Parts: sequence; C-alpha cells; structure tokens
Amino acid sequence: MTQNTPTNTATTTNAAQQHETPAPVLVLCGTGKNGSRVAERLRERGHPVRVGSRSGRPPFDWEAPATWDGALEGAGAVFLVCQPDVGAPGTAEAVRAFGERAARAGVRRLVLLSARGEDLALPTEHAVREAGTEWTILRTSWFFQNFSEGVFLPYVMAGELPFPAGEVREPFIDADDIAEVAVAALTGEGLHGRILDLTGPRLLTFGEAVAELAAAGGPTVRYVPLPPEKYAEWLAGQGLEPELVTFLSELFAQLMDGRNAVVSDGVREVLGRPARDFADFARAAAAEGAWRG
Repeated sequence: MTQNTPTNTATTTNAAQQHETPAPVLVLCGTGKNGSRVAERLRERGHPVRVGSRSGRPPFDWEAPATWDGALEGAGAVFLVCQPDVGAPGTAEAVRAFGERAARAGVRRLVLLSARGEDLALPTEHAVREAGTEWTILRTSWFFQNFSEGVFLPYVMAGELPFPAGEVREPFIDADDIAEVAVAALTGEGLHGRILDLTGPRLLTFGEAVAELAAAGGPTVRYVPLPPEKYAEWLAGQGLEPELVTFLSELFAQLMDGRNAVVSDGVREVLGRPARDFADFARAAAAEGAWRG
C-alpha cells in the first residue's frame, strides 16, 4: 500500500519551504546608534537578526578578519556599518575583503551606511558595489542623535560645542528614519543597485540646532565655530592620535564646505512619508530625559 501511494513532491517541497526559517540578517556594529535601531526594527517585523559585535554570538570584529566567516555563515543580508568611519584609511580594503567573503558565504544582499558628500567614502562604496551581491548604499546627513547619544553628547552636557562648521547649514536626519530605510533595503524589493540620498526636511546651522535643543526643554548650549586649524589643535588636546586628528580635520573641512546644504526627498521616496523634523526629535529626547544628569 505504501509503495503504491502516489506522492505529490511539489506540495511536500512547498510545505517545507513555508516552514523554513529565513536566513538571519547580520547587523554590523549592532549595539551602536544605527545598528541597534536596525536590529530592533528587523525583530519587530519577524526577521531573525545576528548582531555583529565583539560581544555577539558568534563575535564580529572589523579588526579581526578571523571572526568574519563565523558571523557571515548562513546570513542572507548584511547591514554594513564601518568603524571609525566609512571613509577612514584602510576601510575600503577591509570592506572589499569582507564583501568577497560575504559573496562566497552565499549572502544575497549588502546595505552600506555611507555619508553624504564624503569623497573619502567613495572607495568603500565601490567595494560594496563590486562584491558580487545585491547592494544598496545609504548616503546620510548628520544624525539628530549625535546631540543626544553620540559624539556631541559630552559637549552638549558641558554646555559648549566646538565644531568647524561655521554658519554652514546641514539637513540633519533622524537615525530612526535611517533605520526604517535600511530595513526596507535589507528585506524588500526594488532598492537593489540604488544609491539613496537621505536627509531631514530642513536646513539648520549647528548654532540653530543647539538653540532648538534649549527651546524644546533640553540644555542650553553655546556653539563655538572653530577654524579648521584650531579644531585640529582642539582634537589633539582631547588625546586623539595624530593620524585620527589628520583624518577628521580633512573630513570635516570637506563635509562642511556647503556641499551638503540642500535637502533631499529620499526618506519620503522609500517610506512614503516625510522625514522627521529636528524640533520633534528635540522635544521627544528632552521628554525622555536624554540630557538629565
């Protein structure tokens, strides 16, 4: 009886595929400002996530290529965040080697967090585009959250923010909007082979941005515009290594020359809604206690 019973192979195969666990998304720097937000939204949508960090399981460390293969094994897509910066010396070479390993491991898609207007990031972008996988590049402006949980926070708390931006206007963007776009690129269709330009909805100088923090109930901060050479001296006084001082001075001189003083509609194009405004972020951050203590 068993030997003579017909078997519907297609039906069996389809049923197995429906119950197959989808491949995890590897989120590099997955405990950081951007990676943690992407990981959280992927989980909310039911996608398995592998956090790429030194404390992850398995661990991942950009400076230890021996950790890469274990983190990539079985992954279907990767959100690429580079440390200390997408345009830092040696980053393009590391990303090229990582992308080749990702393709060999069967990763289908790479999504790179890049920087808007950063010429130094172009070699890293090229490395992703040439990896042999599907790819999307997110070119973003400065994050709102730099003021509440990032690099500017200690200076915001101290009441004085030195930076070499002069009165140049920047279309600051919400890291939560970036995360939503990243998830769309990692899990959806139609964004492959795209370079997405992502900004907030309006332009602000750094002085105007810190004034909005105070207006929203946050701290009162004095913005101190420094010329590039004075900023380099200030960075060196913070204990940074000379190579990093040189890189950051060159990077900020490039980014703050006015080239980015224009908003884009990339967030609306992908998400179907406008990008979040800086004032809304400031009010919410103040209410949540971002600057208490």
